[in-house]
Formats: sequence, structure tokens, C-alpha cells
Amino acid sequence: MDTGSARYLRYILFAFFGLVLLYFISSSSLPQNQIPAAEKALDWAKSKSSQATSAALPQASSILDTTTPNTSGGLPPAVADGGRMNATFVTLARNSDLWEIVKSIRHVEDRFNRRFNYDWVFLNDQPFDDEFKKVTSALISGKTHYGEIPEEHWSFPEFIDQDKAAKVRDDMRERKIIYGDSISYRHMCRYESGFFFRHPLMNQFEWYWRVEPSIELFCDVNYDTFKYMKDHGKKYSFVVSLYEYVETIPTLWDSAKAFMKAHPEHIAEGNSMGFLSDDGGDSYNRCHFWSNFEIGNLDWLRSKAYLDFFHSLDRDGGFFYERWGDAPVHSIAAGLMLKKEEIHFFNDIGYYHVPFTHCPTGQQYKVDHKCHCNPKENFDWKGYSCTSRYFEINGLEKPEGYHDEQ
Repeated sequence: MDTGSARYLRYILFAFFGLVLLYFISSSSLPQNQIPAAEKALDWAKSKSSQATSAALPQASSILDTTTPNTSGGLPPAVADGGRMNATFVTLARNSDLWEIVKSIRHVEDRFNRRFNYDWVFLNDQPFDDEFKKVTSALISGKTHYGEIPEEHWSFPEFIDQDKAAKVRDDMRERKIIYGDSISYRHMCRYESGFFFRHPLMNQFEWYWRVEPSIELFCDVNYDTFKYMKDHGKKYSFVVSLYEYVETIPTLWDSAKAFMKAHPEHIAEGNSMGFLSDDGGDSYNRCHFWSNFEIGNLDWLRSKAYLDFFHSLDRDGGFFYERWGDAPVHSIAAGLMLKKEEIHFFNDIGYYHVPFTHCPTGQQYKVDHKCHCNPKENFDWKGYSCTSRYFEINGLEKPEGYHDEQ
């Protein structure tokens, strides 16, 4: 051991024996019932420490006011009280979409359906595999249903000239029109326009909420949207509206006008023609409700009016000779055959589907409903959106703060 270490050890031993000696001296010279000064000092220090800690900590009620969650009415119940509507979610997907649709399911369940436990219908032009069924059913709080689309609903109708349709796809490929050369996309648009609501699995339901892979819900939805639609006389709803690509629908409005002339009995008074046309119906301004989100009434889609409309458009061949989408088809039908007040805008359902975001306008709402969207990305009041037009034709006041999102 070096000299420094030995010296240090000696100091420690001297201090220890000194403390022992002082202890015996003090113990023998003080009465048993007298408290040593050192102990008094220790008790005084403990007392002051306790007082300081007590003063620094808020009372229980104060803690609840300064930590999260802090909602005035408390958190919503795990499962909402009351009855349920005859409603379902519906998704058109393939087995390869599994890991994209589970993202959508988590958003819908976490933000809404964990409280309401509605069923979910999955439709596919091929049989669903066991992995798809196992994973999705484990995530959904309601019952799950898996159906296969009949071949006649996912194929070229007999009246379509397939050579003509192929030339159209080649031309659209050359012009780089989105999905212009896709056969499956055309089958999907036709199916969503005229058949999904007639699938045997859907026949048992009255209301539907369409969900696609890779969507997001940004805000808590603490009320039953289906019940809201019924109680307020709504039949169709949207969160995003925009202009359609003109190259995909050059003759769609001509077909719509032919239908209006042939079936004036199906055209509603007080409809939303002003949303669809700037000149009283002579031309189409291309505004439509983006149909990857829809909450709607299935009985309306199954009505004679809507089916007459679909069959008229289908026979014109525009799903294959052009590239008509289900969004403008649904929108024109709703705009012509429903009253304005039967179409609802869900400002409160924050939503994303690439590439557009609907972020509810109004800061307090976003705080109260735990929204995680960026208001600067809200599409509603941008120039390519048609939502302002919806507000104008319905005489609605735009939400406070919309100027900041233009």
C-alpha cells in the first residue's frame, strides 16, 4: 500500500473511534428522559421538510385540474349506451391490401367503433384467405362478414365493345391519365356505382360507412353517426369534395341530362343542381363528393330512382369507353335526386386519404376531440375544393377560422 493510502485509512479510523468515545460520554452524563440536542434538531428538520412538501404539492382536486386527460365531462364510456342502428362498415379490398386496411381499421376502431361495435363487411373479387380474416376479425369490435363479388358484377357487360374499350385504355395510357389504362379500376368504379349495396351480405343493412385502405381518422367521434343521419333526415354525406378530371368524364353530363329528360319523376325539387352546375344544368362544373368516404342510406341506393340512373349510365358505356368514377356518379345522383338538406357535410370527422386532408375547421373542436391533424393541410377551403360551393347553395355560414385555412 502506498504512503497516501495508508495515511487516508488512519484518518478514517481516528474519526470512527472519536465518535464512539463521544457517544459513551454523552450517554453516561444525560438523564434518560432528556432528549439530546441532536435528536431535537433532527425532529425539527423533519417537521420543516414535511411542511414544505405539503405546501408544494397541490390537493387532489388541483391535480385533476392540471394533468391530462382533462375533459369537462370525463372520458367517453368504453361502450356507448343505447341501441344501435342497422348499419355496417363496408370495404372493397383484396388479400394483398391486408396491412393497409388494418391501419384504417385501427383508426376507425380507436376513434369511433370501439364505443359502438358496428359490423364490418369486406368484399373481394377473389375469396379472402385465412390470414386476412384472422387479422381483421381480431381488430374489429363488431361482427365481420366476408363476401365474394359475383363475376357478372366484376367483368365486361355483354353490350361493351371490348376492342373499342381497349383502344380507349391505350389512348389514356399515352396521355398519362390517372388509372386511364386500368381494367380493374374500371370494374371497381362500376361495382361501387351500381352493385356493392346489392351484395347479399349488404341486404340486411340500412346504413353504410365506406372505408378504404390507408385512410386516417384524426378526431374522436363520440356520437353515433348513423343515428345522426337518420334523426336529421340525411341520406348521403361527405368530408371532401373536389373537381373531377375532365379527361375521364367527357360525356358523363350528357348521359345525366338524357336521364333527367327521360325520368323527370326522379328529379327532386330543391335539389343540389347549384353544386353540380354553374348554368342551371346546361353543363357540369365537375364538382363531386369524394366517395372513398361515405356514410349513406342503402335504401336510397336500392331505390328505383337510383337504379334507373345507374342502369341508364351503364348502358351508355362510359365506365369502359371513358373512365367514369363512382364519385361523380354518386354525386350527380345525390345532387339531382335528393333534396339539398338530405346531403350532410361531416366537418367534425377529421379524415385523410392520399393526397387530401379534411381537418375540422375550428380550434376548440380540435382540442375537445383530440384531433391530431394540421389545420394548414385542410383542403376544404382551397381553390380546388368544392366545399365552399356546398355551403353557398345551402345558405350555411362557414366555420369560424376558415379564412386562415384558405
